[in-house]
Amino acid sequence: MNMIQLVPIAQTMEENYAFAAYPEGQEILTMTVAYYKTIGFIPPWIGYFASFNGKLAGSGGYKGKPLDNKIEIAYGTFTDFKGQGIGTQICRQLVLLAQSTDPTLLITARTLPDHNHSTRILQKNGFQLLGNVWDKEDGDVWEWLYEPQDI
Repeated sequence: MNMIQLVPIAQTMEENYAFAAYPEGQEILTMTVAYYKTIGFIPPWIGYFASFNGKLAGSGGYKGKPLDNKIEIAYGTFTDFKGQGIGTQICRQLVLLAQSTDPTLLITARTLPDHNHSTRILQKNGFQLLGNVWDKEDGDVWEWLYEPQDI
């Protein structure tokens, strides 16, 4: 199985010229650069495109720097790459990066409050459903917590 590679989204549009050839990524690129103005640009707690076989297949990142020893991840797969395990890999890479940066962090994610593709991705990656929470951007959502697997 080919692995995805996380490619950092830089702080400014000018620095991200290499992504200009990917129309599906333009909205994410614009939103991510704008989001940096709100949350700051603090690597590795930034946004990433997911490269798969030399093509951008999706995106993922962190919703800001850690707060109260918690970090929230978010991810998505582009239309042409859905159903190929890319979202599962993006999620896994974000978890691994967070763990290697600070193994004490609690890693969380939020989904719409129903069983869907995203909830299956989180379950495959060892996340457990904590329950409903109110998100100022998304309203009523489910919150998930990564539970490290015993080795």
